[in-house]
Amino acid sequence: MNTGQYESAIKLWEKLETNYPFGNYATQAQMEIAYAHYKTQDQALALAAAERFIREHPTHPQVDYMYYLRGLISFNDQMGILSMVYSQDPSERDPKATRESFAAFKALVDKFPDSKYAPDSIERMKYLINAMASYEVHVAKYYYRRGAFLASLNRAMGAVQDYQDAPAREEALFLMIRNYEKLGMTDLQKDSERVFLKNYPHSAFMDPNAGTDAWWKFWSKSDKK
Repeated sequence: MNTGQYESAIKLWEKLETNYPFGNYATQAQMEIAYAHYKTQDQALALAAAERFIREHPTHPQVDYMYYLRGLISFNDQMGILSMVYSQDPSERDPKATRESFAAFKALVDKFPDSKYAPDSIERMKYLINAMASYEVHVAKYYYRRGAFLASLNRAMGAVQDYQDAPAREEALFLMIRNYEKLGMTDLQKDSERVFLKNYPHSAFMDPNAGTDAWWKFWSKSDKK
């Protein structure tokens, strides 16, 4: 393990656990196996090993670490998903790993609020909340560009309602305004604009003097296509 030969280490840990299932080191071997699979980036086996430990040793003094490791496994998986080039239809990509990672970190914080892993878990949860909100916004923009304004509106509304503290909420609310405009729902459009300006009075989305990368210009270009 110390020299990074994780696959060889896994075989030895498994041999130890098989030959001495009731020995003092069997439980430690299970933890090491989960960690070694995590280091080899085998998410499926790492997750299975972590969940097995949690299931079989719910009162172990280090079970909080296994909750944390379970979150890390899914966190790294979703990071791979979010780093993909968005050439694929976003509605075909389900951010399952993101939700699973958030659930794992939340379980740790709820069950072990005093754990030394709790502060880092909370920070990762904040990141994941915005990642989930950003996914919804990305899908909403995808539908908007294709003229599916009602579908876009529903995804944007979901992001606004479900992720109220996420930075991506600003763009989701802006999307609601544009979709209401396209659908001819003038009253709802004006209501959304009032809410938007009250919460984001200096937003670049509504500022025609913003930089060249401002999203309002993106939407203007999209409308003309």
